[in-house]
Amino acid sequence: MINKSNAKHYTWGNDCDSWVFLDNDKLSIKLESMPIGTKEKLHFHSNAQQFFFILKGTATLYIDKNKKLIQENQGISIDANTKHYIANTSEKMLSFLVISQPSTNNDRVNIDN
Repeated sequence: MINKSNAKHYTWGNDCDSWVFLDNDKLSIKLESMPIGTKEKLHFHSNAQQFFFILKGTATLYIDKNKKLIQENQGISIDANTKHYIANTSEKMLSFLVISQPSTNNDRVNIDN
């Protein structure tokens, strides 16, 4: 049984959190939270496709220069080799699941933006 209290935890960016629920070569499932005004860097994954499911707040996803607002209880998939990043431009904490298949370990290419 895995939950937030016993999952591997790490921080990234400006005080963003990630809890790793599953991570093997074929699949990665993480719970992530982003404070107001935070964003990740523009990047892509050569092999992994991803699915973001918003649990709390509103996510702003930039996908190949298109801006998408994803509300609570909505999800969106991103194909491999698609430039993207997620941002919290809302007025409350953002919490979401990110599911990657295969895992994004050693499969992230950052792009200067």
